[in-house]
Amino acid sequence: MKILPCFSLHRKLASLHRAVGEARWRSSYRPAPLLTAAPVRGLVDEQTSIKGCFLPPGCPITVCSRMHSEDGDLWEAFAHYNTNADGTVNLTRDHSVGGSYLGCEPMGLFWGLQPAPGAREGLRLRKKNVETPYVVHISLLEGHVSPSEGQSTELAAVYTERWYMAPGVRRIDIRENGLVGTLFLPPGPGPFPAMLDLWGMGGGLVEYRSALFASRGYASFSLAYFGHKELPGPQNCINVGDSYFKSAFQLLRDHRQVCADRVGIIGLSFGVYLALRLAAQTDVKPSCLICINGPVGSNIKILDTSGRTENFESDQKYWRYDDKGHVTFRDLSLPANISPENKVKIENLACPLLYIAGEDDLSASSMENATLIEETLRAVDKSQLFTCLSYPGAGHLIEPPYTPNSRMSLWSVKPQKLITLWGGHLVPHAAAQEDAWKKILEFLGNSLRR
Repeated sequence: MKILPCFSLHRKLASLHRAVGEARWRSSYRPAPLLTAAPVRGLVDEQTSIKGCFLPPGCPITVCSRMHSEDGDLWEAFAHYNTNADGTVNLTRDHSVGGSYLGCEPMGLFWGLQPAPGAREGLRLRKKNVETPYVVHISLLEGHVSPSEGQSTELAAVYTERWYMAPGVRRIDIRENGLVGTLFLPPGPGPFPAMLDLWGMGGGLVEYRSALFASRGYASFSLAYFGHKELPGPQNCINVGDSYFKSAFQLLRDHRQVCADRVGIIGLSFGVYLALRLAAQTDVKPSCLICINGPVGSNIKILDTSGRTENFESDQKYWRYDDKGHVTFRDLSLPANISPENKVKIENLACPLLYIAGEDDLSASSMENATLIEETLRAVDKSQLFTCLSYPGAGHLIEPPYTPNSRMSLWSVKPQKLITLWGGHLVPHAAAQEDAWKKILEFLGNSLRR
C-alpha cells in the first residue's frame, strides 16, 4: 500500500478549495432537510414525535400527512409552520398557523385526516384488517401551501406505521355455538382480564378496538350480532336473542387464558343497550361496564322467546332530517320515546359503570340517557357505581385516540342512499377521544386488575 505524504494531501485539498471558491465549499457541507417521526412504527394510541431540521431559520413550511384507506380513498391533513431560529420545526412544541388545525397539536396530522378534495361522499375511516397497519406518508413542503393544489416542492418525507395489534397479540376466529366473532389474546400465557366488545347498528364484525385492548393486556372478544352474512336471517334484523349474548360472555369467561372473575363489557351506541341489558341479568355478573353514547332501552326488538324480531327501518317516526336530507337518529333514543317495557332495569346493575357522552352527539340522546342512569342508581343507593365523562364538542363516534372523526357518513345505499349525522367538531372531538381512552384504561385497571 502506498502512503500519500501528509503535505502532498494538504496541497491537493488547498488547490481544490481555491478552484471551487470559499462560499461554495462551505455550502456543500449543509445537510439536506430532514424529517423524522418517532416511533416510526407504533400503536394507534401512541403519540408520534414529528420533527424537521436543517432548514433555513424563520421560513414558512408545510407538514402534510397522506394515507390511503383499505378502500383506496385518499385521506390527508396539513399544517403551516414557521421554522425556528435554529432551522427546526417540532410538532410537539411548535404552533400551526394554518391548515387543518391551529396551535400546538402534536398528533393533528393523524386525527386531522379527512377525505381529500374530490373524494366520494360520506366516507368514514374504519380499519377492516387489523393484521396490517395504516401506512401514513408524512412530508415536509416548501412554503405555506395546500397539498391538494399539487404545486408544492417536497423537501423531505418519512413513512409511519400505525398498528392496532402489538407484536405477539393473537387473533382467533370464533365460530362455535352459533357465535360469530373474533377473540384477541395478549402475548403470553395469561390468564388475562377480559372484555366483551359490542358495537352498534352499523353492523358487521368490528375488530380494531378489541385488537387494541389486547395490545394493552386485555383479552377481548368482538362480537357480531347484526348485518353479518354468517348470522341467521335477514341482515337488516337482529336475529339473535339474550342467549346469544350470554353465550358470548360465557365463552370469554370459560376460556383457559381468561380470569373468570375479571370480565367486563363495553358497548357503543346500540351496543350500550345490549351491554346494559346483559349486565342487568342476575346470572351474568360482569366486573365492569363501559358505555359510550348509547341508550338505556330500545323499541327495536331483538329476537325474543317467540322467535319475533324487527327490521331496524320498520319504525321511522323518530327519524329526523336536516335541510340536506341527512338523517339523525337522536330522538329515537330519547328516554321519553322508549316504551317502559323496553328499558333495561338499571336498578339491577351491580358493577362499576363508566358512561362516556359526547355533548354534540347527533345520533343518540347520550346526555339524557346518562342522566337517567345516574338518577336511577341514586334512587336505589347505588350512585357509587356510576361515573360519567361528558365532552363538549364531541360527537357520537368516540373511538380510540387519534382516530379521524367523521361528522357524517354513508349509512345505507338501499333502498335509498342515506347519510347519517354523528356530530363532533374536529379539535374537541380529538381531545375527547384522547382523554376518554386514558380514562378507560384507568377504569379497567381499577376494575379488572385489583
